Amino acid sequence: MVRGLMRRVLARAALASFSILSVLAAEQREARAQQCANPLISTCINSDTFWPNAGPQRFAAVGSAETVAERQVAFGLVTSWQSRPIIVNGPSPGGAGSDQFAIDDQVNANFLFAYGITDQLQFDLGMPITLVQTGAGTSPLTGGRPVRDTAVRDMRFGLAYALVPRERGDLQKAADEGGAGKGFALASRLTFSAPIGDNTSFAGERTMVVAPSLAADYRVSRLFFGADVGARIRPVTEFAGARIGTQLTTALGAGFDILPREVLSVLLEGRAYVNFPEQHTTQQSAFDIRSTPNGKTIVPAEWLLGLRSAPVLGGDVSFFGGGGGPIPLTQDPTTVPRFRFVLGVTYAPMNRDTDGDGVPDRIDRCPTQPGERGGERPGCPREPAAEPAPATVPAPAPSGDVPAPAPSGDVHAPGAVPAPAPSGDVPAPGAVPAPGGDRQETAP
Repeated sequence: MVRGLMRRVLARAALASFSILSVLAAEQREARAQQCANPLISTCINSDTFWPNAGPQRFAAVGSAETVAERQVAFGLVTSWQSRPIIVNGPSPGGAGSDQFAIDDQVNANFLFAYGITDQLQFDLGMPITLVQTGAGTSPLTGGRPVRDTAVRDMRFGLAYALVPRERGDLQKAADEGGAGKGFALASRLTFSAPIGDNTSFAGERTMVVAPSLAADYRVSRLFFGADVGARIRPVTEFAGARIGTQLTTALGAGFDILPREVLSVLLEGRAYVNFPEQHTTQQSAFDIRSTPNGKTIVPAEWLLGLRSAPVLGGDVSFFGGGGGPIPLTQDPTTVPRFRFVLGVTYAPMNRDTDGDGVPDRIDRCPTQPGERGGERPGCPREPAAEPAPATVPAPAPSGDVPAPAPSGDVHAPGAVPAPAPSGDVPAPGAVPAPGGDRQETAP
């Protein structure tokens, strides 16, 4: 009954989400058409390329190969602070131009949700917003206003499917055993970015973005690796010569468990997006702006160093914090900040059961020993009942006031005078011997 009610609630929530999406898309259609109509100075570019995934996540930007457990709900909050992701070269009196920061400082929050349809299939939902930002926007080129302080960004949703599902148990123990699902796992994702964001503040795309990807991870004892390859498919948008379109996305990560059972891990990761459209050079005159191809390509890339801890509920609750900066693969790539800091917390119930006794590790008092499901110590083996000790009669304590019992038979107690034994040769006093005997009768 509870499961049926949960399914109905989730179905209605999904329907409401799509309804809200449709309404917001309709409201934004006219404004988006106006903002994205300028082919050379379009603000319909997402300034934040960092898209954290919902559900289990070991790295910040490398996709996870794990999915949340069946009929379980996961949620998380991941925030990032990036500095100067979009720079524009504005006109100057000397003619060489000067760099202006269309986005100077920006703090974004990603509210993440996931639901385990099965143990291998997961539904994802991400709702990012800009909490605070500063920047000149398009004012260096058009004389317009700066960017808004806050903004709603494009919503993301999709599915993740575990092609090679990871065994739901202790990761280090499974890695020592090796094999598919223990030392190695693989998952596929299909993510959509819905164009509902504020495109006047570089918070939304022109159209929906389709992002298929594959994620894999491999573990050897306490050392683990992750890899993610995919694409972000979308039409080309240009802002002052910077042209963003379909990209090949790649990410690599490596980590080490400083403390066992994911209590504390150190992570190093990098990601790069190969941008297919050719870049342009713009020239602004008193009459218009001209854009000509320059034969260059850009590859936005970043690195990140961080710490992760999953100390409670069998690793279902995790905390992450780290920071990094650009990787200079190409010159002046747009959407790459000069630095980025990330902080997040995630709850993703995995229902790990290392010993296979039916008790999840998050409540199992003995996670490596099969035991009982109930009792005061769930998951621990039943303790054998103690055997009763044999009954014994204690000996009475000796005392001087109580004499020891006299032995029976011919043995007399010390000091006692024994009675004379009767004899046939000695008559008793007053006895008369039988006639014919050798002794005479004695007169009284």
